[in-house]
Order: sequence, then C-alpha cells, then structure tokens
Amino acid sequence: MNLSDARLLSFDCYGTLIDWEFGITETVSRLAAPHGMHPTEADILALFASHETHVQDANPTWTYPVILAETWRRMATSMGLPDPLSDRDQCELDARAFASSVPEWPAFADSHEALLDLQRQCKLVILSNVDNQSFAGSNTKLGITFDAILTAQDIGSYKPDLHNFHVLQQHVRDMGIAPNQHLHVAQSLFHDHVPAQAVGLKTVWINRYGAKRAAAKSAGATPAAAPVTPHWEFPTLRAFADALNSA
Repeated sequence: MNLSDARLLSFDCYGTLIDWEFGITETVSRLAAPHGMHPTEADILALFASHETHVQDANPTWTYPVILAETWRRMATSMGLPDPLSDRDQCELDARAFASSVPEWPAFADSHEALLDLQRQCKLVILSNVDNQSFAGSNTKLGITFDAILTAQDIGSYKPDLHNFHVLQQHVRDMGIAPNQHLHVAQSLFHDHVPAQAVGLKTVWINRYGAKRAAAKSAGATPAAAPVTPHWEFPTLRAFADALNSA
C-alpha cells in the first residue's frame, strides 16, 4: 500500500490530535500543589501509565470519567496525597476534577489545519478510548466534522483490546472503503500500533513525543509496547498531511 492509496484515515485522538500528556501533567500538578506535592512530569506520566490501563482492563464497561476518577485515587495513594482512607471528601473532589478535565486538554497546534487538509482527500474516523461527552468537548478544540466517531463507551472495551479494531474494520467496510485504502494514524504504540497491525491494518506513527521520550528514556503516559514497526513515521500531523498531499 502507498500513501496515495489512502481513502480513509482512522485516528487515535489523545496523544495524536489532543496533547493528553500536557493535559494530564497540568491537571495533576494543579491538584497536587495545594497538598504541598510537586511531582515531576516524568513521575506523573509514569504513575498514570502504571494505573490507567489496569483500571481499564478490569472495568471495560466503565465510562472514561469513571476510569480517570479511579486512576486518580490510585495515583493519589502512590503520591501520598489524600486518599479515601485519610480524607475521603478531598480525594473525591480531586477525583471528580481529574475525571472532568479531558475537555480542557489542548489540541496540538497543527491538528486543526492538518485535519482539514487530510479531509480533502480522505474520510476521517475517530477510534478513541474515551466517552462521548469527553470527546465532544475535545472536538470543539479540533473544529472538525468527522465521518464517524467510535468511542470506548460505544464499543464497550478499551484499546488495545482487539475488539475495538474489529469494530473499526467493520464500520470502515460498511462505509464502502476497501482494506487497502484504510490507514490507522496514532501516536501510541501500545494502544494502537500493536493491536492495529495484529488485525492487519497499515499504521502511521505520529511520533509527537519522540525527542522527549529519548531524553527521558520513558514511554510517557502509556505502558511500554511490544516490538512493532509502523509502516510510516512522522514527527507531526502536519508532516504527515504534507506527505499525503504530495504522494
């Protein structure tokens, strides 16, 4: 498959179109500061990665705000912040604030214009690990009318569950797009590239955090992925859109 063959692009949202790592670290820093705690960005992301996926795996039908609230409770305990055993009221206030923060997370600066350019050539589909309300808030920042939006709330499971990608493939077939015209575009190797390739999809890696990852020697907000080689790699969505437009 060549880039020029693409007629439909499915996207992960958070990490690819929305800067979830900035959103996570800013929110956690804001909630921790009144308790006299000032964790580093690397510590926050490592804690988030260590808890969020476990909560999702154990509770695939929970909506994402409920996932985030429980993730916060576990992070708070790990950081020594007020937890349900020491200050239930404060912990729940903080958990609700973290759970409702997704619509506040910023879009990457290039997301809107790059998506507009890509939409001139391809249908655009979202495959996201959030609930419908949270994504609606984020989409106001993206300013794009997607051809389809598939959320974990609708599907009933969270990536990297292969079920999410099977649902995506069926939806794409129903839209009249052949498998060799479909590319999956994502930042997360763990949540997207490994499972997408497992079901036969070609993948495009938007390696948003590449330089930061190399410097920090970490996987950021996601667990380490199994070995996988994306079919294409670009540092930004703008670079991918330019490559597709010139293909």
